Amino acid sequence: MAARTKARKRAFQILFEADQRGADVQSVLADWMRHARTDPRQPPVNEYTLELVEGYADHVTRIDELISTYAVDWDLDRMPAADRSILRLGAYELLWVDDTPDAVAIDEAVQLAKEFSTDDSPAFVNGLLGRLKELKPSLRREA
Repeated sequence: MAARTKARKRAFQILFEADQRGADVQSVLADWMRHARTDPRQPPVNEYTLELVEGYADHVTRIDELISTYAVDWDLDRMPAADRSILRLGAYELLWVDDTPDAVAIDEAVQLAKEFSTDDSPAFVNGLLGRLKELKPSLRREA
């Protein structure tokens, strides 16, 4: 598995844990980093995971607003928690990480949905992130 794929998976796990615990994502990230330092069985949180989680945290309000706006017939709090975390991570990478091609950000999010969510989730994630990709130029101007 590629290094960035592993980093995305860990970032997703951190976002998902924060969502489930109702905790601040940066405090969960700090817990993961502390745990990795004290338990040799836990791999360290790599730099790209850190970048993804901190970047999401910097834009959380805008990301949730975009997901809520473009998730047709889905309220953010009613969608599966895994989908919500995958979409948050994917939206951040798609809209704010310039060195990741859009197709890669979307495909990686779809792969996470296949692994961690429902049978319908990959199509949902692909459709919503595809819509954000289409609107990316105007969304970046608004941000």
